[in-house]
Amino acid sequence: MPIITLTTDLGLKDHYVASLKGSIYKEIPEVNIVDISHEIEKFNISQAAFVLKNCFADFPSGTIHIIAVRPERIDSVKVTIDHIIVEYKGQYFIGADNGIFSLIFDQSPDQVFEIDLRESPDGYLFPTKDIFVKAACHLARGGTPQVIGLPKDSFNERKQFSAIEDPSSIRGMVIYIDSYGNVITNITKKQFIDVGKGRPFSITFGKSRYQIDEIKSKYTDSVEGELLALFGSSGQLEIAIAGDNAENLVGLHLTNYVTISFYDR
Repeated sequence: MPIITLTTDLGLKDHYVASLKGSIYKEIPEVNIVDISHEIEKFNISQAAFVLKNCFADFPSGTIHIIAVRPERIDSVKVTIDHIIVEYKGQYFIGADNGIFSLIFDQSPDQVFEIDLRESPDGYLFPTKDIFVKAACHLARGGTPQVIGLPKDSFNERKQFSAIEDPSSIRGMVIYIDSYGNVITNITKKQFIDVGKGRPFSITFGKSRYQIDEIKSKYTDSVEGELLALFGSSGQLEIAIAGDNAENLVGLHLTNYVTISFYDR
């Protein structure tokens, strides 16, 4: 049976997610719908990209991902944004060409198509349902992107902020905070190894009020309440508190800086 996933900023209070699912089931009753997240911060493309980037590879070939964050055709400066289908490593991704795809993929996509569906007289008031669901159901029934789309050479790119390196330090920032309050930065394990070269180090943040000088292998390597750092499943540096909420207790928030300083022995 086909799999369609949903990544949205719609939340669960309103009827929107139920409407999406009902529309899909009406088209394909036997489909499997997987909720990746509906709690993306409103309009936060970077957060949606981080969440989907860290799980799509666990899905089988042929999975169809609907991304509903800033799906409107018109952006804040009244420029039309295409709706596209992207094929990448055997899976399909459907969303607005607002730069999110460049944040999800590490390599060039296999194919890109601009969705070409006939617009209703009233226009599309709910593009996720009116366009993305229709495209996803077409693919789930075995249809090809070429039937409902026009080939494109590429998609829009959005610059991803990277941690800044020099011979003795790495300066990154908080890019995501999970539901446990674990704080995830854009500092990668590879950067830590390449720049650090096995040297002693200190991780500082919060106007240097907090300092960590050890990388743990897992959360349970620390006693409850201890501040710790580790490289999580995303391969990026995390700040956490064993058994508690690091975001609340140390006051780290999105875009706050985190610095690793290395010292010669």
